[in-house]
Amino acid sequence: MSDITTPPVITYLRSLDAVRDRSTQVYNLGTEGKLDHWTFDEARLAEVVDYCGKIIERDFGTDYARIPPHCRRNHFITPSSNRIATLLANPSFPDKSKPLARAGALIDLYLVSVLLDAGAGPAWSYTETDEQGQVTWQGGRSEGLAVASYHMFVEGLFSSNKENKFQVDSVGLKNLTPELLAKHLQVSDSNPMAGLYGRCNLLIKLGDALASRPNLCSTGRPGDLLTYFEPQITASTLPLSHFWSTLFDLLLPIWPARTSLTSHPDQLLGDAWPCAALAKSLDAAGSGRVEGDDFVPFHKLTQWLCYSLVEAIESEAGWKVERGRGQTGLPEYRNGGLLVDLGALTIKPDTLGPNAYPNGQDKPPVLEPSHPAVIEWRAMTVISLDKIHELLCIKLNVTPDVLGLAQVLEAATWKGGREIAKEKRAGGGPPIDIVSDGTVF
Repeated sequence: MSDITTPPVITYLRSLDAVRDRSTQVYNLGTEGKLDHWTFDEARLAEVVDYCGKIIERDFGTDYARIPPHCRRNHFITPSSNRIATLLANPSFPDKSKPLARAGALIDLYLVSVLLDAGAGPAWSYTETDEQGQVTWQGGRSEGLAVASYHMFVEGLFSSNKENKFQVDSVGLKNLTPELLAKHLQVSDSNPMAGLYGRCNLLIKLGDALASRPNLCSTGRPGDLLTYFEPQITASTLPLSHFWSTLFDLLLPIWPARTSLTSHPDQLLGDAWPCAALAKSLDAAGSGRVEGDDFVPFHKLTQWLCYSLVEAIESEAGWKVERGRGQTGLPEYRNGGLLVDLGALTIKPDTLGPNAYPNGQDKPPVLEPSHPAVIEWRAMTVISLDKIHELLCIKLNVTPDVLGLAQVLEAATWKGGREIAKEKRAGGGPPIDIVSDGTVF
């Protein structure tokens, strides 16, 4: 949420509109062959759409209403268990007569689970067992982290209230340690996890943020946001723009200091980065530059959170979220990897620098999130996802109201990125390895 002390350029770069607007500028550079690190073949998006369409047909036929939106809830559900249904049916969980408390508890769970959900690395997995010690499920990556966070939540790891395990509060979060988190995530020398300390630090900082904002979170819980918004709700409708700015404002202090403008060094921007190719294009246009006009924001983890919390609000609180222009597709390695593996984007390996291929030229390059090639890749992904959504709707002869972007992310692009990666590389890793500290992806 912006106030009078926040300069307009900062407010803009923290907004959803800026994600799509600035990514569009980079996308246009891609179509013109003006990216520094990538070659873009826009015509190959048709092949991506065909690939995605086949996945949707295979898994859902034409029953598009059955496709859930892309959100954290889906990762708690595996073929053998619908853990969210189990949680909702638990006698100790708020019942249907208390919709805000019910949705608030899910917001608590989803928020910590998403913050734990940055790439864990290919070597880590989580083993779920029943009361007799029998293995009931095992998996890694996002699903493994979701199931692990579910068990931490129901065991009360994030709650300081022994009378209510099913909550997350500031005191419970600030009591976490990397060692405690490692124990519950089953991390060991033989089961290593990337970014463990970054994840733990995020949760501790979340505890600090919740405690410092009693106006938003009166009892120090993420779910208190619903109590904050309730007096402002008209016709059971919550504007996405209002929810986004409030959520962004609450979470901004938890992210590591990354980028800021020279004129406002104390105003952090979150997941927003300068793009060298965009800067060169603006310089060449000769129309005059303003500070920050070469920055491209993504806010991936906050967007992933927003998708997830909106689902809880609409499914359990009974409110409708008025999306307006809406969120963007998520600029991460599954959605972006789909474009690379199907040939729409091709890296220019000679542009990446001498340290980009530590595992050999036949292996994916390894890049920091701040690398200019990663910035270009993510921006191209954002707008390509919009294009894929549009082309999929045309191909399937449906409107965007019938098949939304969030559904395409869930049923096609994210899933497709994972599936094509398994076809292309042993272990199913992405075509670009991004160094993860658990706070960007």
